[in-house]
Amino acid sequence: MADNIWFWVVFNAFVLLLLALDLGVFHRAAHEVSTREAAAWSAFWISLALAFNGVLYVWQGSEIALQFLTGYLIEKSLSIDNIFVFVLIFGALGVPKMYQHRVLFWGIVSALVLRGAMIGLGAVLIQRFHWLLYVFGAFLIGTGIKMAFQKARTLDPEMSLVVRLARRVVPVSTAYDGQRFLTRLNGRRAVTPLFLALLLVEVTDLIFAVDSIPAIFAVTTDPFLVYTSNVMAILGLRSLYFLLAGVVDRFHLLKLGLALVLVFVGAKMVAADVFKVPTAISLGVIAVLIGGSVAASLAFPKREPTPA
Repeated sequence: MADNIWFWVVFNAFVLLLLALDLGVFHRAAHEVSTREAAAWSAFWISLALAFNGVLYVWQGSEIALQFLTGYLIEKSLSIDNIFVFVLIFGALGVPKMYQHRVLFWGIVSALVLRGAMIGLGAVLIQRFHWLLYVFGAFLIGTGIKMAFQKARTLDPEMSLVVRLARRVVPVSTAYDGQRFLTRLNGRRAVTPLFLALLLVEVTDLIFAVDSIPAIFAVTTDPFLVYTSNVMAILGLRSLYFLLAGVVDRFHLLKLGLALVLVFVGAKMVAADVFKVPTAISLGVIAVLIGGSVAASLAFPKREPTPA
């Protein structure tokens, strides 16, 4: 599918139209996104992805549709890990809730461009150097094991290398100026804390993409399917954030489920030339690992430390 340029043109034109409607019509005025609104938008983006999957099923057959759906589920699941960090970023910088959607919107726009470039580069490298699949697989296994034993994250923006570099390059205002990324400070052009939040969101997504993109290559090496499954999952990340930001800490075992997913797809990559796991089985295993970790988190809530 990647060889037909019109697939890319039509899909990206459709995505640009959706983004234009999102920012220019539905979220033109800054406002705090309610849980009800976030749930409605989440349902819309998931329904859109499933509709696209249905088109692939009718047009290209069940195997292609399964590959897209599995890649979408992997990216959607791993994007929940982004939400943990976004909560820390917005909390540490004190970003008002009414401006958080704007930060995530532009963060996602840049993520689509960067991920497209990474997927294109990855596809070329895998096509020329097949052994890189083993490297990606081993990397995912190592990342999964590390994630399983990783302690809870903390964030101090002032200690972030990204923020410190930004402060050296441009003046940074200590106060917000509405939803603007740029402002005036003592007569000079300066960036606002909202811009620092955007910068951290973009860097965070880039780091997570290093895990998620190779994971989808374990399902399919078709760049079009890898790209579209990534894009469809990322488009729904903002609404998923506003839906789960307040309760994400309840899913304390989800990180273990995500770690097991990375180990599974990494092992699938490494063993691909010896035993090819059917896509349908991969989809089932990933769904069970994610669903099981969520269910276990709710069934066995995290115990709060008792006060001394």
